Amino acid sequence: MKRVFTALVLIPVVLALLLCAPHWLFAAATGVVALLAADEFLLLAKGYGVKPFRITTLIFIVLYFAGLILKDFHWKIAAYPDSDVFMFSVLVRVFPLLLLIMAMARENLRTSLPSAAFSYLAIPYIAITLGELVNTRRQPAGVIWLLFFLILIWSGDILAYYIGRMLGRHPLAPNISPKKTWEGTAASFAGSVGIGVLLFENIDLIANNLLHVLFQLGVLQPNSVLHEDVHLQTPSLWHMLVFLALINIAAQLGDLVESMMKRGAGVKDSGSLLPGHGGVLDRIDAILLAAPVLWYYASIIKLTS
Repeated sequence: MKRVFTALVLIPVVLALLLCAPHWLFAAATGVVALLAADEFLLLAKGYGVKPFRITTLIFIVLYFAGLILKDFHWKIAAYPDSDVFMFSVLVRVFPLLLLIMAMARENLRTSLPSAAFSYLAIPYIAITLGELVNTRRQPAGVIWLLFFLILIWSGDILAYYIGRMLGRHPLAPNISPKKTWEGTAASFAGSVGIGVLLFENIDLIANNLLHVLFQLGVLQPNSVLHEDVHLQTPSLWHMLVFLALINIAAQLGDLVESMMKRGAGVKDSGSLLPGHGGVLDRIDAILLAAPVLWYYASIIKLTS
């Protein structure tokens, strides 16, 4: 019951931010989620006997999302075209070097490199991945694609959970997550792909009706990158099936990856902030591996015409 109640509270909040918030506010809210998830991730290190550079890591995540927020205000630095590009370069170049320098101050040098590595992993695993969702939303029709993406993730998660509980007989990965079953996995895959096909077959109609409502409510302004008569391409069948399959497989792997980390750390949940769900990291684990699939697909395939 707690699981359902928490979902009923969270889903409207997420949809309101996705559909109604200006880009900078969406980036800020995503940054808060990244901070909470990263903090939970870094606390898992205790179970491995590692003490990561927690505060330093969280500060750099704040800087990265500050760059994503300032992008809306056309903030630039020297040769970098956008503030988020500059902050991204800081994350991948400066941050790991700083961690190695800080690691030299540790008394136990046997844990210095693992501490630095654990700290850095929070960046590509959580911060940059969630940052990709922010940048996806900025693209033409990005709101629509993110909405579809979340529907695919949520539907797959719901089917895996409930079908697995009712019909699950064959464990999927008993050493990692004893409750996950092949039946739940198959239901998640088939249901998510099936729902995705229905959505994509009607993407133009759904998108235009939704955009019309948002413009009428004043959520989107006339100078928005979107307009009421936007036309979204329906991907070819094989593109659609490959994309949907990859999204679901990545999402389920994301769930297993986080379960593996928790199992190794000897904890059941990453946190307790969300009743019935555990921590923030528990709630977004599927998104963390599926988001790059969406980002690269959106970057390669032309989405609007």
